[in-house]
Amino acid sequence: MSSAVPAPGAPEERRSVPVPVPPGGHPLKVDPARLRRRTAPSTVGSTGHLPVVDETSAGGLVVERHVSGHRAAVILRRNRAGRLEMCLPKGHLEGAETPEEAAVREIREETGIQGTVRRTLGVIDYWFSGEDRRVHKVVHHFLLRADGGLITAAGDPDGEAEDARWIPLTELPDRLAYPNEQRLATTALQVLTRTPDLVE
Repeated sequence: MSSAVPAPGAPEERRSVPVPVPPGGHPLKVDPARLRRRTAPSTVGSTGHLPVVDETSAGGLVVERHVSGHRAAVILRRNRAGRLEMCLPKGHLEGAETPEEAAVREIREETGIQGTVRRTLGVIDYWFSGEDRRVHKVVHHFLLRADGGLITAAGDPDGEAEDARWIPLTELPDRLAYPNEQRLATTALQVLTRTPDLVE
């Protein structure tokens, strides 16, 4: 789903282009102390320019070796339409956290699983619009080895995750809700096919 805003630099009478809605459709969360404001390339009617802010998040796939093969911890949350969707755990960096530290913390909070970062999987970069700003979002994703814990969403401080489950890694590309996350799951599958001991 997307909302239409004027294309960057386009006159007001020109057709608009869609700007992606954030995966999961969860409410915009911004730490005002960390905002970097600048003039937005788009306008909203005659009211002026929307400020642009940058957000950084981190998360990824925490994987364990199982008798049936590798499986990853995922979360289930509701999108704006109220439907449950399967997503990778992730969230905003807090304080002076590195992306790796934030990924470990967010995965533990949202899935109950403690993990160790083994390698980078990729970075997803996109834009979306809030009520009073445009947001440039960068999400760092990592492959983690599961070191312990019990699968549960009960520890999610934001209450966005309704459930957490182990899913066979081979099934993830077809079951995750978003194409970018599906591609990350495919990358993880390829990596672990070549180097299965990475998470052992």
